Amino acid sequence: MSEKVKIVLGKKDLIIETGKMAKLANGAVTVQYGGTVVLVTVVVSKEPREGISFLPLTVEYREKTSAAGKIPGGFFKREGRPSEKEILSSRLIDRPLRPLFPDGFINEIQIIATVLSADEENDSDCLALIGASAALGISDIPFPELVGAVRIGRVENNFVVNPTFSELSSSDLNLIVAGTKNGVTMLEGGANQLDDETILQAIELGYQELRKIIELEEKLASSHKRPKRKIKLKELDEKLYQKVKELAQAELDKIIKLESKEQREESLGLLCDRLAEKLIDEDSQWTEDDVKLSLEKVECEKVREMIIDKGVRVAGRKCNSIRDIHCEVGILPRPHGSALFSRGQTQGLTTTTLGSRLDEQMIDALQGVSYKRFMLHYSFPPFSVGEVRPMRGPGRREIGHGALAEKAIGWVMPSGEEFPYTVRLVSDILASNGSSSMATVCGASLALMDAGIPIKAAVSGIAMGLIKEGEKTVLLTDITGLEDHFGDMDFKVAGTSRGITAIQLDIKIDGISTQIIGQAMKDAKTARMFILEKMNQAIAKPKESLSPHAPRIVTIKVNPNKVGEVIGPGGKTIRKIQDDTGVKIEVGDEGKINVVSVDQQSCDKAVEIIKKLTEEVEVGRIYSGKVRKITKFGAFCEVLPGQDGLIHVSELSSGYIKRVEDVLKEGDRIRVKVIGVDEQGRIKLSLKQAVKEDEDKKEGGDKEVK
Repeated sequence: MSEKVKIVLGKKDLIIETGKMAKLANGAVTVQYGGTVVLVTVVVSKEPREGISFLPLTVEYREKTSAAGKIPGGFFKREGRPSEKEILSSRLIDRPLRPLFPDGFINEIQIIATVLSADEENDSDCLALIGASAALGISDIPFPELVGAVRIGRVENNFVVNPTFSELSSSDLNLIVAGTKNGVTMLEGGANQLDDETILQAIELGYQELRKIIELEEKLASSHKRPKRKIKLKELDEKLYQKVKELAQAELDKIIKLESKEQREESLGLLCDRLAEKLIDEDSQWTEDDVKLSLEKVECEKVREMIIDKGVRVAGRKCNSIRDIHCEVGILPRPHGSALFSRGQTQGLTTTTLGSRLDEQMIDALQGVSYKRFMLHYSFPPFSVGEVRPMRGPGRREIGHGALAEKAIGWVMPSGEEFPYTVRLVSDILASNGSSSMATVCGASLALMDAGIPIKAAVSGIAMGLIKEGEKTVLLTDITGLEDHFGDMDFKVAGTSRGITAIQLDIKIDGISTQIIGQAMKDAKTARMFILEKMNQAIAKPKESLSPHAPRIVTIKVNPNKVGEVIGPGGKTIRKIQDDTGVKIEVGDEGKINVVSVDQQSCDKAVEIIKKLTEEVEVGRIYSGKVRKITKFGAFCEVLPGQDGLIHVSELSSGYIKRVEDVLKEGDRIRVKVIGVDEQGRIKLSLKQAVKEDEDKKEGGDKEVK
């Protein structure tokens, strides 16, 4: 028997229903908002997965084109590998849920969210996250805290709860807030250089709204009262842990103070080997992995204790310190722009490539087809962390980091009218020890300016951390990989000197207050301004001109009725121009034509041809034309490509003309004056007036010479 609960959220009903679909899953619900419906299921394995020390949670978000009444394109006519939107939505569901499962949970869990209906007005990503939490709530899977999520926009300075796609197109904020009843657990969003206070207000509003959603989930879960199954949690052997702690403490104190990540990892590896050799024998049930996990727990406690009690971080850093920063631009000769950004042991190489409208990325999504003229792609090769592993396509982490950096930079990109180029940034992480995504933001900003792209402002980014023990909290600026791993928060903030452009928060505890978030944003702003100063020393504004290797785009605005003259029958004319000059020609809306070429001379030649094809005759002007046809009443003369005018017999000469052939023949090149254009666009020409004007000018010139 199905059961349905609902509340009003924003302007519409949020409806959660269970008991109708997917009855063999451990938990299954549908979530509806407007005409958008998502089915979310959760299934857990009966037995734990042996030999692992992490939570084996997989999240799959899928959009079926049938949800929007469409048939997939391509040869196979069915959905293939997940799109970028599907991958990002899967991450969105995973991030706030994963930390809430009990420690030592190693039974495999799979969450699948399927979009069943898409009204092309309301996004389904937040609905899928709500559905995942609700499905866990009604299932027999142990899950201590339910999660709510809501999107906040801002249109004309007013916050909007769950804005539609059309509202988001005019919004200067797109922020997703997720959390439990204990506090905020995840943030994901971008903003048009908004100040900290405005962002914090949006977070507080989002948190108020998501608590209503949690109450709705609780209402649904309480009506089921399904007993939670007993899951065997993987726990550390207390006896082994105590032995490792006793033997390793003194040496760990020294290792943590080492400045180099490589030195610390090497020393920890040697320490682990010695401990394993000492503690494991033939009669022991302990393994090397058990020793490693115990040592990691002792290290975690040591790092956190040192920060909480002494305010000292790994390698002896202060809590608000930023590692050394080095910025270089223009380091590569052929790319259109390049920058190398280094912060501590994190280093990113970013390149800029300029293309034309033909290089735009087409996105065929449920809400319709759109085009991207700005792309940022993030790459994380294994050597960046000193590892050996296969290099295949970009993983979910790479797509997520690239999307965050793209969001941060996208708000400062010039419009297509200001800068008619397609822009692609590629960030290759060469070394990583803490927030390579924020290094990508800084490197991208530098590379854009090096390419001469007129961005609105430079953008910098920083990652903030948190150590929370009871009522004691310590915020960390510019966290390293170890502090991210052992800490409670990864809070990334990017923006300009004016305000925030992107924000992302993930925590490993069951929620933090908006007060902590506000203080972290304040500290992040101080850090961002410091980094901006360092970046400005390398390049403070976009270069005046583009790279000589970059394509030149000249935009011509012509009469829309003349566009056909450029294209020609079956595209014959436009192809000939491109073949003759070597340029690319893009025909846009409302008579806008782009000529794209690396060679300026070729570009000028093509522009001249197009101007002649689309030029309109000017009354009173003299043109050099070619006689096309002779008739009894006059001659037709081509004054512009494809534009003929009539020279009436009375306008051939000031004297009497018996036959037109006595004055002109087909193929003659003559100078004629345009004396009128009638309502139907017919051009009237005069040979005698052009001759008289030419003679008058000649006589005037001769007199001046005398």
